[in-house]
Amino acid sequence: MIPAYVAFEGEHRIGAGDLPEVARAAKQHLDQHKQAAVLVFNGRTSALVDIDFRGSVDDVLARLPKLATPPVEEPAAPRGPGRPKLGVVAREITLLPRHWDWLAQQKGGASVALRKLVDEARRASGDKDRTRSAQDAAYRFMTTMGGNRPNYEDAIRALFAHDRRRFATLIADWPADIRDHAIALAYSDQAD
Repeated sequence: MIPAYVAFEGEHRIGAGDLPEVARAAKQHLDQHKQAAVLVFNGRTSALVDIDFRGSVDDVLARLPKLATPPVEEPAAPRGPGRPKLGVVAREITLLPRHWDWLAQQKGGASVALRKLVDEARRASGDKDRTRSAQDAAYRFMTTMGGNRPNYEDAIRALFAHDRRRFATLIADWPADIRDHAIALAYSDQAD
């Protein structure tokens, strides 16, 4: 199971969990080790999370980015196209006339037909999409944390070649926290 966020200081994982939990652990570590440099990663994508560690733990927590918070309900505005109460908003797409003609002939109209096509494509490519996302997250993490480590390039090749055994062998000598997190990311699509 990949944590929502993870923090590393050098070769060591110093925190994992939700963002406030990880920020608290990182801030406490930084307060104890003044020269430390901490990197906080989004656990799903391996994107770096920018956190301002100045001040107290409470100051740090108050400045955390507001991620995935429910939108503040605005006063009712004039309604436009789409179904905003259902989270549907009109967007623009460009199709050729023959595409519009085909869509217009479909039961339920263009919107229903497009939703069905998208859902079908998502189902058909779901495993490939999850694998690609897992590989991309592992690649981003490994580039940041292991880009100068032995066998890095060969490990990346093994990752994208789906050669799990070779991948694990190539990074076996990496620091345990980095190695274990890279493996967990690389194969998180298989945990379902």
